[in-house]
Amino acid sequence: MKMRPGTQTGFLLCGKEWNEGETLEVRSPWDQGLVGRVTQATRGDARQAVNHAVASIRRTRALPRWKRKEILEDVTAALIDQKERFAQLIVAEAGKPIRLARAEVDRAILTFKTSAEETSRLGGETIPLDLTEGNEGRWGLVQRFPVGPILAITPSNFPLNLAAHKVGPAIAAGCPFILKPAPQTPFTALALGEIILKAGWPQEAIAVLPLSNADTAWLAEKEDRIKLVTFTGSSKVGWELKAHSGRKRVLLELGSNAAMIVHGDWPDLDDAALRTAHAAFGHAGQSCISVQRVFVQRTVFQTFLWKLVDCAKKLAVGDPLDEATDVGPLIRPAEAERVEAWIKEAVDGGAKLVEGGERHGSVVRPTVLTGTQHSMKVRDEEAFGPVVVVEPYDDFEEALAEVNHSRYGLQAGLLTRDAGRILTAFREIEVGSLIVGDTPSWRLDPMPYGGVKDSGIGREGVRSAIQEMTEPRMLVMSGLN
Repeated sequence: MKMRPGTQTGFLLCGKEWNEGETLEVRSPWDQGLVGRVTQATRGDARQAVNHAVASIRRTRALPRWKRKEILEDVTAALIDQKERFAQLIVAEAGKPIRLARAEVDRAILTFKTSAEETSRLGGETIPLDLTEGNEGRWGLVQRFPVGPILAITPSNFPLNLAAHKVGPAIAAGCPFILKPAPQTPFTALALGEIILKAGWPQEAIAVLPLSNADTAWLAEKEDRIKLVTFTGSSKVGWELKAHSGRKRVLLELGSNAAMIVHGDWPDLDDAALRTAHAAFGHAGQSCISVQRVFVQRTVFQTFLWKLVDCAKKLAVGDPLDEATDVGPLIRPAEAERVEAWIKEAVDGGAKLVEGGERHGSVVRPTVLTGTQHSMKVRDEEAFGPVVVVEPYDDFEEALAEVNHSRYGLQAGLLTRDAGRILTAFREIEVGSLIVGDTPSWRLDPMPYGGVKDSGIGREGVRSAIQEMTEPRMLVMSGLN
């Protein structure tokens, strides 16, 4: 697939590009210019994709580990070779600043590389069964097998790496898959499908289908031949999918309003403020672990607040193709309007706007608020925009309670040098991961990743995802002499 502005691209099914049908326009988040048109798959196409996936499971299950590893290594090599092509696609359809887009490609390369390595480690164990009299000569073998066809639903904020986190482990596990990208970012997923095919993954075992929301819901909820649904997106949609998915396994990586604590014993507030600014405002805050709430010990609150404001002012806001840009547009004008409205609601309710808040089209300037209340959306909900609230605390236990005062629990950050406080926070904070010495936005792709409460269920990260996509099966042997 070679992209030119205005190009029409078909969906991928059974090794072919299909161009017949209704088209969906994809527009640049930056200037609303036409990026291209993609053919939208239908429910009938989705049913055909499932037919092919079911038919291919015996083949993918039987693929030797060396072949799965070779395919993943070839995908890795292709991403390295085509790094700039994928970065430009991400900029065009997601509006991500070019430096961050290149970083996303690097992360996807690591994800596929790790998937290849984990293929070699996907083993089993032997179980002694001659533990009681009369069972002499019995022994057991446990091995993991693919669960079957997988439906992978990905969002627009990381159109390459979050797809990699689903299809890389699926290939390692030997599972056929259907990849459904976000409607705003289909081209990156289709380009990824192209290189997976060239790497040698069976044609029947992959489909990349831009589907309507209704047809996606049908596929996730009604098509019983799909054995696992892995979804990254909003909490509302994710929990609705799980509620109607019957006996399917469901892996959900959902939203958050990630919090961090800055205690007064942290020695470098300049570095803390700089890290917070990039973690709160990078890619316009469009990350589920973007820093949204910061609780700072009162003794250093004013110092930290104004250092953060100074860092926010220095961030370059503008065209995502500009190498200097730190903060680009939100994915849609409507999202920028929503973020602007949430900021206004907070200010009208008594919060202080310390920095930013202005909107120009799809761009919202980095915004720092304080004096917020729990009833305000910027504090209680997921902003998914360049907004951070900063509030003081006096007692560390109070700070822990504030972090937990959320229906989300994905990751949290903690800046303190005190081991006792670290262990207390690790025990008490209700999240999937506590990041000490950095912001909650830090993530290394091989690590287990996921949340609690409304932030989801299950874990991504390559090894964890492979465990989710496989099931143990036991073989009991006896009478062999």
